Amino acid sequence: MKQKLVLIASVVIGLVAAMLTKSYLTAKDREVAAWKRQFDKTNLKITVAGVKRAIPSGTVLKAEDIGQIDIIERSVRGHVVKIADYLALVERRTIRALEKDSPIFWSDIEGGDPKSRGLSGDIKDKMRAIAVNVSGSGSVSGMVQPTDHVDVLGTFSFPSKDTPAEMELVTMTILQDVLVLATGKETAKSMLLATRPSSGSYNTVTLEVTPREAEILVFAEQIKGRLTLALRNPRDVYYEKSLPRVDFKQIQAEIGTLNEFRQNQLLRKPSK
Repeated sequence: MKQKLVLIASVVIGLVAAMLTKSYLTAKDREVAAWKRQFDKTNLKITVAGVKRAIPSGTVLKAEDIGQIDIIERSVRGHVVKIADYLALVERRTIRALEKDSPIFWSDIEGGDPKSRGLSGDIKDKMRAIAVNVSGSGSVSGMVQPTDHVDVLGTFSFPSKDTPAEMELVTMTILQDVLVLATGKETAKSMLLATRPSSGSYNTVTLEVTPREAEILVFAEQIKGRLTLALRNPRDVYYEKSLPRVDFKQIQAEIGTLNEFRQNQLLRKPSK
């Protein structure tokens, strides 16, 4: 009988101990969960732009160089680049070396945060921004946008070579492969931050040119020239070394040759 009592007491003590242990562990779990919630609350993680490889100072960033990493927000010192703004890093130059998988700060980028700069911060060294007047047709029906590349053509009224007393219209290509910085007041920056699409309506286009090219464009407009933009693929770096001035006689003389070149060389159609 005594042995049975001892056995029952042992079982009861074991159950009580198990219950106390479970209660203790449950309380600890709640304590750890509460601590984790508090930690997560005070150590919020954000997704930011980071580099996928080691980037030397002076590197022009490409889209494939940029990835995303999660970091604790309060650990970030300075203006870190949010992942939503990563497109603003493409084609921007670094001013210091960046380690692989490290976050990117605007202070690492030449020119800093585009939101805090005007258009002047986007102009390359030794270049200038100049606005030219264009109509809808002169800007490819309003399809030209910031960051596009264009050729600039001008049509002018010049004294005739054959009859100096008379005037004749002449068209010529003034500049080739020119970067568009803005259309109206729309820049690449404002397009990135816009909440709704642009109307596509504008009367001026701002181009990035050299000081000498700026003089030519200003003079072209001052002599009542009409400027027209020819949109081109930004990857196309081909340029014509020598383009003639086009007047009525030039059209008459070359229209056959131009059409033959288009059909045979561009469209690859056999001549008959």
